Amino acid sequence: MMNIQLQQQITPELSLYAYNDIPVLHLHHAVGTAKIALQGAHLFSWQPTHSKQDVLWLSDIEPFKAGNAIRGGIPICYPWFGNAGTPAHGFARTSLWQLSDYEINNDKVQLVFSLFSKHNIILAKIEMLFTEHCDLRFTHYGETGMENVQLALHSYFNIGNIANTSIANLPTTCFNSLTKSQETVPSPRTINENVDCIYTAPPQPTEIHDQANQRTLFVTHQNASDVVLWNPWHKATSSMAENGYQTMVCVETARIHRYLEAGETVAVRLSVK
Repeated sequence: MMNIQLQQQITPELSLYAYNDIPVLHLHHAVGTAKIALQGAHLFSWQPTHSKQDVLWLSDIEPFKAGNAIRGGIPICYPWFGNAGTPAHGFARTSLWQLSDYEINNDKVQLVFSLFSKHNIILAKIEMLFTEHCDLRFTHYGETGMENVQLALHSYFNIGNIANTSIANLPTTCFNSLTKSQETVPSPRTINENVDCIYTAPPQPTEIHDQANQRTLFVTHQNASDVVLWNPWHKATSSMAENGYQTMVCVETARIHRYLEAGETVAVRLSVK
């Protein structure tokens, strides 16, 4: 049972709610709407003014339980990816971040979220800029002893139907994480089974052709080494309904094979046409 309560009106455009016990920022502005959970600095809804549907997918059975990663939106997998450490995909997505800066203008909104260590030293920040696009800029600061730092902006995109969706501008080779082998794959790519592939990040934007909604989503990767394509298909997935896979596809902007140095920034720009 979801309990949503207003906690604080920060500005006319920005308000803080509690979704059960998770604090969530709501943005209502001329450029569009967005929702960001402070747990994980987790953007889970973005709908620019010119878009009929949300760009991001959120599980319709997401429980919003503190300490559990939110299924959908853009989880920040950091400082490691997958099972390179415990918990899986790092601690950033279940840690509370702070809204450390914001700027609201007529034609744009910038929100900055920061993650601090137990000694109150900054580990990372993510800047979100909302215009007709959504720009996410992640900067790793880290601490001594943080080795082999990885990142994935694990973006779940909202599509009308996976059967009528193709993903263009990805390479024709990838590492299949299910079979643990390099594979040759078609490009553009359609999905009709469980897919979990790591591509070398190409310079051009990834295009998600969402025919059911008659739109194209553009994902522009900056300073990434990898792009992950994921859809669980019929595989049971926590906090996801049995048919949830039909309306989502993950295209993740990542640094898996090339580790992050302190001070480095990885960014993604989301656009819809």
